Amino acid sequence: MSEILDSRGRTEAEAIAQFRAANYPKPSLTADMVALARDADGEISVLMIRRGGHPYLGCLALPGGFAEQQETIEQTAQREMEEETGVTGLTPKLIGVYSRPGRDPRGWVVSAVYGTVVDASRIHAEAADDAASVGWYRIGRDGDGALTLTGPEGTVSASGLAFDHAEILEDAVRALIG
Repeated sequence: MSEILDSRGRTEAEAIAQFRAANYPKPSLTADMVALARDADGEISVLMIRRGGHPYLGCLALPGGFAEQQETIEQTAQREMEEETGVTGLTPKLIGVYSRPGRDPRGWVVSAVYGTVVDASRIHAEAADDAASVGWYRIGRDGDGALTLTGPEGTVSASGLAFDHAEILEDAVRALIG
């Protein structure tokens, strides 16, 4: 049986040998983790970090960061959650992939976002790595219906979150809570 040739008359081995990865721009790949909790009154909270470095220094963000070559993207999300908050053992569900151009000022960055619902009383989070602080923030709405987060340092509007994390948080609440 003869090997199938492509439209240029090449075998698969020849096509792969001629492939030049440098001809295709590459995005950076990140993963973020959303940990939501619901209290006895039905209020929903999210575990957030305050960024300790640029970009968005001092802003609230979801735990997350850049993928390493030897790990899956789900492992990246779990590793970053552990590195920034000390939280382990979560069972994440894929929320979505975020790739809007300009979503990260450092360049072309695509993020896979995972989420889970947890019992906040069983989570002991401590800021580490590049997180200046970590805490639970109650999710609310302002008078115009825009997302707000209220936590240990007061209330933050959606515009005060890093990157596109307000959009991600809205999607995660819909996917995980309904």
